[in-house]
Amino acid sequence: MQFQQLAYFLAVAETRHFTRAAELCQVAQPSLSKQIRTLEAELGSPLFSRARGNITLTPAGEALLPLAQRMVTDAETARREIAELAGMRKGRVRLGATPSLCGGLVADALAGFHSRFPGIELRVEESGSRDLIRALGKGQLDLALIILPLQSSDPAFVTTPILRENLVVVSAADGPAPTSRPSMRITDLRDRPLVMFRRGYDLREATLNACRVAGFEPRLAVEGGEMDAVLRFVEAGLGIAVVPSMVLKNRPGLRGTPLGRPRLLRTIALAHRKDVEPAKSARAFRRHLTAYLTHLSPEELGEDLEVIAASLP
Repeated sequence: MQFQQLAYFLAVAETRHFTRAAELCQVAQPSLSKQIRTLEAELGSPLFSRARGNITLTPAGEALLPLAQRMVTDAETARREIAELAGMRKGRVRLGATPSLCGGLVADALAGFHSRFPGIELRVEESGSRDLIRALGKGQLDLALIILPLQSSDPAFVTTPILRENLVVVSAADGPAPTSRPSMRITDLRDRPLVMFRRGYDLREATLNACRVAGFEPRLAVEGGEMDAVLRFVEAGLGIAVVPSMVLKNRPGLRGTPLGRPRLLRTIALAHRKDVEPAKSARAFRRHLTAYLTHLSPEELGEDLEVIAASLP
């Protein structure tokens, strides 16, 4: 089994088309097809079903896919690491982060890192924690900022908690305050129209679970949004929402009301695969991020955020 064969296999699996896969790999289509046939002969099983031009993975192909993705990614990581050790001032950091983190914390940390290491290529994927964990497992990311606890019990990831944050109730600044008290209780959300995130969003599950523990099902005014859409719906007066306090930064159209006891907290962690040591550039960003957090002043951090990370290697 050759690395090139695996790369060709992944290209066909992605495009579901031999000609487009050959174009993607910049190789002649007959050569790519021959290498795929050779790989199938070595493995003793067809990897693709080619019925009437409809290319699909066979059970053997489905089994090989995640293994091939990891092997190709690990080979690229090894080449990049060796190049860096050889003295090249280049590298790449593929970082995943949830939408609430990208607007402030991640942007500021990346700006400082880029000023120190301008030769490092930065790629950011914005998604929910579940999607980020899947991408991390496939080798598509080096690091991911996720929300704990993980929904999966898969022990294949190392997670280091770095921040703890209070969730707040957000409402339109030009509308009536959701309460006359300094803070709200979860039970105050009963019968209030809520703007709710799409399914699979960590904040959706946290809000719904808290309401159900308090003994009621919330009334949803609008559901299915991403972070920016939810905040815009709240600004428009469609309802209130439970969000991280950090998203209120630079949003004058929103008012945040703290949640009293029992508070809703979320823990933000930095994750990477356990079986692959992050590349040198990713480890440098990991150290930079924790240093950046620990040097934030109380005013910059805000009363709803608590840094819980030690320095990382």
